[in-house]
Amino acid sequence: MASKRKQNFLVQGTILAVAGILVRLIGMVYRIPMANILGEDGNGIYSVAFGIYNIALTLSSYALPLALSRLVSQRIVQKQYRNAHNVFQKTLLLGLATSTAVSLVLYFGAGWLENLYARDGLAAPLRVLAVTTFIMSMVGTLRGFFQGRGTMMPTALSQIFEQIVNAVVSVWAAYAFVTSSPSLSQTASRGAAGGTVGTLAGAATALLLLVVVYALYRPTVMRQIRRDRTEVEESGGQVFRILLLTILPVILSQTVYQLGNTADDLIFGNIMQAKGMAATAVSSLQGVFNSQYVLLINVPVAIASAMAASVIPSIVASQTLGDHREVCRKADSVIKFNTVIVLPCAVGLAVLARPIITLLFPSLVTYRDLAVHLLEVGSSAAVFYVLSTITSAILQGLGFMRTPVKHSAIALAIHLVLILGLLWFTDLGVYALVIGNITFPMTTCLLNWRFLRARLPHRQNLKKIFLAPLLSSALMGLVAWGGYHLLHLLVKSNLVCTLVAILLAASCYFVLVLALRCFSKKELYELPLGRTIATLAGRLGLLK
Repeated sequence: MASKRKQNFLVQGTILAVAGILVRLIGMVYRIPMANILGEDGNGIYSVAFGIYNIALTLSSYALPLALSRLVSQRIVQKQYRNAHNVFQKTLLLGLATSTAVSLVLYFGAGWLENLYARDGLAAPLRVLAVTTFIMSMVGTLRGFFQGRGTMMPTALSQIFEQIVNAVVSVWAAYAFVTSSPSLSQTASRGAAGGTVGTLAGAATALLLLVVVYALYRPTVMRQIRRDRTEVEESGGQVFRILLLTILPVILSQTVYQLGNTADDLIFGNIMQAKGMAATAVSSLQGVFNSQYVLLINVPVAIASAMAASVIPSIVASQTLGDHREVCRKADSVIKFNTVIVLPCAVGLAVLARPIITLLFPSLVTYRDLAVHLLEVGSSAAVFYVLSTITSAILQGLGFMRTPVKHSAIALAIHLVLILGLLWFTDLGVYALVIGNITFPMTTCLLNWRFLRARLPHRQNLKKIFLAPLLSSALMGLVAWGGYHLLHLLVKSNLVCTLVAILLAASCYFVLVLALRCFSKKELYELPLGRTIATLAGRLGLLK
């Protein structure tokens, strides 16, 4: 039984990781026709609206699944089922209260935000997203409830269905709103608002699915509560106090992250216009940065977010039981798992930047070279975002709730000074945003890593965690680049050459990672399909 618990957190994290990848892929697929429909100016409005929306989510509901999963997991491992359900109910009430307040501010303050960001037409999509913010608080609470109980399937399914509905409705609504626009000046704003209608529909779908799953699961919860013999029940006041102490650090930490993104939009737009750049050109550059570059580097980051959601309740459980060796093992496993995934992704995005941009965004002609260069220069940001996300989750799981907040605040201060200086005193333009996009998570990651090494009572195997994946990724990058260009001499299809290069690179990386002994047989067994991978590796002579 203990062995199963040890293996479960990676399996559950992988379920969310797979869902995260599917969600990102669906997101990329539907953003291609969306980009064609909205145009460069519409994409700029859409991306700025979502930057503000992400802050609203962070303030109202983003912290709920992370904090609730931590608190529920802590009580479930102690068999305090009644207290665990009490925490869930109080979190739902708190989420509804905060999301109502944030939604009202966003809805009625949309006009003021439009003036602040100097973005004509920004108010319309913001008002749609205000309603979405309210719904997402309930979605986040239900996801945190299931994650705290050690099952990621409801979260994974709700994310996938949410994104499918989002994709279909976003494209349809954007097209309908653009074609019905009464004037050309309103086309970009109405198109962006149409795109956000899809986000609202997706959120409503996720909520409906989670409510149905909870209704089916509720009898099991009630049976556990009836068997609960816990002598001390937590009062409502105690629960709210614990919730606030747990949620506030998470909110502050994530708000810092989101502030960095939306502050870039605010600073870039105002400084570039002050230096004489037209508002439509500024919006177009922001559209390329957010809709092509950020969208692609967020694909591997989705894996880290999924693993972070899994590792917090798992580490809390081991910490609660006083199993410090298991805490260290889980921390190492989740860091290595993510490093093995994100390093080849970052290298692949850099060496195949042009083929990937051309394949995914065929309508992007004027700014194609810019998007390619942004990806080539800034793909390493994915590595630092992944590692900063995972290390922050581990720190929160260990109970150091304020530490990621402090580290993120330090990183944000450095980031803002750097961005302001680069934009005002240099002609780097949008490349300044890429530099900031790298240095911000890099600073957070280094500070988190330094703190972890001082607190965990062991030393990580840096060779297996970093050096082996890094060397494998570098060699894989050469194979991907060479394979694409050699094949392109024979076959002039970008689609065929890109897919073959990716398959060659993935096969090469698989062999190299195993040949360099990045994973032991025991570690492979803990992964989904790990025994199959271990058997195949053994037959190839790559695993002893």
